[in-house]
Amino acid sequence: MGRLNLIPTEKITERLRYENPWWISQQIPEAYSTMSKRLYFDLFYPYVTERSIRRALVLMGPRRVGKTVMLYHCIQQLIEEKVNAQQIFFIGIDNPIYIHLGLEDLLGLCKQTLNMANLNGCYIFFDEIQYLKDWERHLKVLVDSYPETKFIVSGSAAAALKWHSTESGAGRFTDFMLPPLTFQEYIHLKQMNHLMYQGTLNYGDTVLNYKLTHDIKTLNKEFVNYLNFGGYPEVVLSEKIQSDMGRYVKNDIVDKVLLRDLPSLYGIKDVQELNRFFTYIAYNTGNEFSYEKMSIESGIQKETIKKYLEYLEAAFLIKVLNKVDVNAKRLKRVTSFKVYLTNPSLRTALFSPVIETDIEMGNMVETAVLSQWMHRENLNLTYARWKDGRKEGEVDLVLVDDKKFKPVWGVEIKWSNRYFDKPQELKSLIQFCNSNNFEKALVTSIDQFGNKSVENIDFTFLPASVYTYNIGDFTLKMKNPDKFLED
Repeated sequence: MGRLNLIPTEKITERLRYENPWWISQQIPEAYSTMSKRLYFDLFYPYVTERSIRRALVLMGPRRVGKTVMLYHCIQQLIEEKVNAQQIFFIGIDNPIYIHLGLEDLLGLCKQTLNMANLNGCYIFFDEIQYLKDWERHLKVLVDSYPETKFIVSGSAAAALKWHSTESGAGRFTDFMLPPLTFQEYIHLKQMNHLMYQGTLNYGDTVLNYKLTHDIKTLNKEFVNYLNFGGYPEVVLSEKIQSDMGRYVKNDIVDKVLLRDLPSLYGIKDVQELNRFFTYIAYNTGNEFSYEKMSIESGIQKETIKKYLEYLEAAFLIKVLNKVDVNAKRLKRVTSFKVYLTNPSLRTALFSPVIETDIEMGNMVETAVLSQWMHRENLNLTYARWKDGRKEGEVDLVLVDDKKFKPVWGVEIKWSNRYFDKPQELKSLIQFCNSNNFEKALVTSIDQFGNKSVENIDFTFLPASVYTYNIGDFTLKMKNPDKFLED
């Protein structure tokens, strides 16, 4: 049974009993049962109970977005649905007490502790699976060896999880990505759903069902709060953490990922350099970069920069957006690109909170909008930038149809009401629409709402906070559980 002699077996079984209080009490710890469920719970839970397909379920996502809490909420739901509480195991792989044990050893100890003959019908939750070397190989063996048992694992060091679960777990794992908190979920967790109502939006000649607000002032106040503190459920619900956000996020997210997870997975030698590079990117979230410019400004070689960007993207800390030209053609050589944090509140943690009038608000709003879109798989999101003689143009967000290589829409993300009053100043967007025969486009504002027409193009203006809320809302509606299981 492996090298169990390092830590006495009774100490390990003691720990297992401690981690699984419901074996006796039928209840999960109160700290978790009193927490609100994320809206993504309803999408995730059907996968937990899905038994007709023999697969392990892998819950992935950045640190502190609530993966462990989600697992506890699943356990609570299973118990409420009358699953025998002694057939539900939870094991935190990051606990040093388990360091020399394989997954099979741990299952053996659970069985022994509860005097079980077999694991048929059991639900086994392994939290922070990335701390086990070659975890995907071990998990694959378990899925094959225990056909009547459901395995659910979570992990943060996403880079490794993503790679490994696709390569070695082919056909054995189902991946589920839990993103940072959307603005819609933030409003839900703060119990402020009353700010929104179901209305309609005129988008060109289309009428969209859209969530609107009676109180844009309060919604915007919450939006700025979301930009600063909203990516993490714990932060949203705790003013104490908000007052010391830098320490909380820095210790828990930045340091653990940059100083521990990534170096150990990728053999990164110069951890301080990586840390410095991430800080530089975080400060400039939403800006356009080139390898040349980055290299000059950070003093790091281009090849190293490419590697760092790849690591940080794989660890869900950043998103790189590629550039297209005015006709949404991808450029042959990737010379410049934009880099966004996956969650604007990471910037606040490293620097300081922004207020509505700060110059950084534009980039923070762009980062927030993009972070909502990231929750949709297989979307080819880009930005457009071009030079036309002496004139340069840019459109913040462009969706490209992969099959036809044509743009589907363009959105101009502004934290300003100026263009509502002077839509003719949206010269880049007008040129982009004309080049692609678009009759409509969307522009965000601070609090202005309505339609304006310029050169036969219909611009729909709506507050950035309302737009950000609706991206999250539409994404969840698209991913309803029934449809999810059929995929």
